[in-house]
Amino acid sequence: MNLKTWIAAGAAVASLGVAPAMAQDNYKDEYRVSTVVPAPFPWGLTADRWAELVAERTDGRINMKIYPGVQLVQGDQTREFTALRQGVIDMAVGSTINWSPQINELNLFSLPFLMPDYAALDALTQGPVGEKLFEVVESKGAIPLAWAENGFREVTNSKKPIRTPADMKGLKLRVVGSPIYNDMFTALGANPTQMSWADAQPALTTGAVDGQENPLTIYTVLKMHELGQTYVTLWGYVADPLIFAVNPEVFNSFTPEDQEILRQAAIDAGAYGVEVARKGLTGGDTSLIDEVKGYGVDVVTLTDEERQQFVDATRGVYDAWKEKIGVDLVNEAEKSIENR
Repeated sequence: MNLKTWIAAGAAVASLGVAPAMAQDNYKDEYRVSTVVPAPFPWGLTADRWAELVAERTDGRINMKIYPGVQLVQGDQTREFTALRQGVIDMAVGSTINWSPQINELNLFSLPFLMPDYAALDALTQGPVGEKLFEVVESKGAIPLAWAENGFREVTNSKKPIRTPADMKGLKLRVVGSPIYNDMFTALGANPTQMSWADAQPALTTGAVDGQENPLTIYTVLKMHELGQTYVTLWGYVADPLIFAVNPEVFNSFTPEDQEILRQAAIDAGAYGVEVARKGLTGGDTSLIDEVKGYGVDVVTLTDEERQQFVDATRGVYDAWKEKIGVDLVNEAEKSIENR
């Protein structure tokens, strides 16, 4: 067989789809995907959907296994991005809050009362600010693919209704391990205590802490009224977008075709995750709030005047962190929200 015949035969084999199979020789049997919480939380459902879509669209070439509960990072959710960057984990659907200790710019979403509604959140993640943040994430050592969300975060406690900053005075509240949360709750007169979510649940049960802040979907799935959290204030003070990301070495080991499948599957799973996270909370559908009220829980929805008191009380934190995050980035975020 002459050289031309060899080349022609090789081209024919490639056209039959053997090339991806050959490239697959370098693929792992399993890719470990980290999440903080599993299904039936929207976060876990989102990760599950990503793995399902990738397996289906690659005919099983890429097998992703979800490891929820931060079991891959010794129970410390703030270590997840470092583990992803180092290759300890292959992929993640991670929280911008949990990654903010390593990626300072992600504290943008934790600026108190920056985002008044879902349209404001979408203006950030789906606009130029989201693109810039993805550039930052990539520069820090991971390949970002798409956005999803954990949701706007509400405050709950076991002691009393919260309508004003004065109502928070002295309350011991579990917060995530990011310094801006200490600053915010201290400014509001509360006693913030940083702990992992694994430690938070028994602390709420025993009364070691009085309350916590999380999206309402976390509250309902965990039935937190049974943990003594019988007062809920809907204040939407910050939101918690999620990022689908892959370790660069892992991503570069895939064929270009499989890279695109992985990315598009993340986009599709992200859209699904956003829908699930907002169900019962938007578009005139209040079924999730009604469910919480059905538990006999005192649910406070702040008036505009009441909400403004919290905005005013945390403005110093906002201004200080605007400088830390980057004035230009925050200004662009404010402009995007204004033009939403």
